[in-house]
Amino acid sequence: MHRHHNGLKTAMLFGLLGGVVLLASYLLFGRSLGALTIGLVIALVVNLISYWFSDSVAIRAMRARPVTEAEQPTMHRIVRELSARAGQPMPRLYVSPTAAPNAFATGRNPEHAAVCCTEGILAILDERELRGVLGHELMHVYNRDILTSSIAAAMSSVITYLAYAAMLFGGGNDRDRGGSPIGALLMLVLGPLAAGLVQMAISRTREYDADEDGATLTDDPLALASALAKLERGVQARPLAPEPQLQSASHLMIANPFSARDVGRLFSTHPPMQQRIARLEAMAGRPLSR
Repeated sequence: MHRHHNGLKTAMLFGLLGGVVLLASYLLFGRSLGALTIGLVIALVVNLISYWFSDSVAIRAMRARPVTEAEQPTMHRIVRELSARAGQPMPRLYVSPTAAPNAFATGRNPEHAAVCCTEGILAILDERELRGVLGHELMHVYNRDILTSSIAAAMSSVITYLAYAAMLFGGGNDRDRGGSPIGALLMLVLGPLAAGLVQMAISRTREYDADEDGATLTDDPLALASALAKLERGVQARPLAPEPQLQSASHLMIANPFSARDVGRLFSTHPPMQQRIARLEAMAGRPLSR
């Protein structure tokens, strides 16, 4: 369903992130591959566990509960129709008891996926707009974006592990290996920051993908554009508190759930809403009626 070049951009960002990992390893440990290997193994194990149980972790963070078709007939009908159109299994459906309007999809693959809406988003969207949002979330599942984000998180984590290892075990004290204590200290601060920025850029690229692919799946770009406009106002009015368990799940949500004062644009995992809306308007060939 891809009709864009964001996949190439994602690959380039992964290449940049990999370059940061290798540079960190060289600056901290020189030509030694032992520390890099240990860091990779630790990061992959930690993030593989997170990826494997991603659905339950995010659902618990939002205190969501499964809903039956009798409870949410519209949500079930829309997801069943869009799943059938995409030729994919229908995910489990959840509702989170929070007034903050948002939605997210999670799960390691289409067979183990979950889609969650908050009570807030169900209250402010009409059926057409909800269909646009659910199409967006389903495409996160079908595009395997949870796997993509897990790989990016693993690579980003490696840099932090390497820096801590250098500080704790003196990786930069051996001149033959090319490191230095000052380099270790700088990498401890700047390495994770650089990796985090690239990781966030990957997340923003995947949001653009899900917008475009979701609009293609529903054949209604302006429905999603209208929903995003409402979500922008709704999140500003009812932001979530930036608690640790919610911060870990925020990148999954269709809209950044925190207020502007809690997270800067540079450090946001989501593209600006106006840019997302403009792209959808371009797909539709006309502006959104406001």
